[in-house]
Amino acid sequence: MRRLIITLEYPPVIGGIATYVFNLASHLPVQDTVVYAPTNKKQAEFDFKNPWKTYRLDPYWGFIWPKWLRLFFQIITLINQEKIEMLYINHILPVGYVAYLVKKFKKIPFTLFLHGTDITVAVGNKSKRNKFIKLCKEAKTVVVNSEFLKNKLLDIVDSLNDVRVLYPCPSDLFLEVQVDKLEIAALRSRLALGGKKVILTVARMVEGKGFPHMIRMLPEILKKVPNMVWLVIGDGPKNKEIFEMVKKNSLQNVVRFLGNVDPQELYKYYHLADLFVLLTHKDETHEEGWGTVFLEAAACGLPVVAGRVGGVEEAVLDGQTGTVVDVYNDQSVIPGIINILTHQDIAQKMGQAGKERVVNYFRWKSEVSKLL
Repeated sequence: MRRLIITLEYPPVIGGIATYVFNLASHLPVQDTVVYAPTNKKQAEFDFKNPWKTYRLDPYWGFIWPKWLRLFFQIITLINQEKIEMLYINHILPVGYVAYLVKKFKKIPFTLFLHGTDITVAVGNKSKRNKFIKLCKEAKTVVVNSEFLKNKLLDIVDSLNDVRVLYPCPSDLFLEVQVDKLEIAALRSRLALGGKKVILTVARMVEGKGFPHMIRMLPEILKKVPNMVWLVIGDGPKNKEIFEMVKKNSLQNVVRFLGNVDPQELYKYYHLADLFVLLTHKDETHEEGWGTVFLEAAACGLPVVAGRVGGVEEAVLDGQTGTVVDVYNDQSVIPGIINILTHQDIAQKMGQAGKERVVNYFRWKSEVSKLL
């Protein structure tokens, strides 16, 4: 079956959906997979490395409404040119509109992939909610990231015939690469981490990731672990606000902001850390539907401390692969972090359990097979 994956986020853009779509394409039959993605200045270098076909186009018109109608005509052309038999749709609004029209005029079925935030946004008002429900019911299959998201979806849309949970997994690189200990040691030296206990966070700087909570608790953690350093990888709209909070609390010598890191290099930072922490929590517009970064950490043998919300407890087994905490309860979070940092045996046991769990249950090849 010839599949066309349609996405508005795709590498070399860095982000959760972009990484998800790339890993999905990587594990589908190459000869039957085509990707549609927006243009990018670095697209030629990136796409050249991949064996499947990738089309890069601008999906929107500048002045004609609806702007996404341009995408519809582009997809029709690709369906005819590539003999497409199934559409894989990310971004239900507005790409779902295109899929609906294609199904109506070309009789091509579509599979919807829901990533979490798209559900929240799509049901933001009555009009969007009704369109969201209609598109889900028109889909042949709806794919979600976790059992939490499946239940959330079924609370909104009843009578769906085919809803499948496909867990986002760490890229194969995390388990297959040969880790060069000398290279990791050199990276630690370059970052001045000699003799330090390293906490790592990998996340976009947005609401719901718990940066303010972590900053608030750092002084208490430092009393018990004075040689601790917090490495933060990622960027986002809240970066200036977070930088200012660090300055206000005089934590510039403790917190190191590294910005975005090449996904192919990211595993090295997990391997130089002692603990992964991401204090996820619910906010007004978002609730974490999953937590791939927790599994990336686990794949590298790293214990985690995670905020209890949404689908996180499916990614982290509390007391086994890490500690799941209420981020609003300092007396839960602070001892949890200190306990792992100061007890090597606990950290090692959790890290090993996490790695074994990823190896056994969270591989892209087995997850993608749920679609085939």
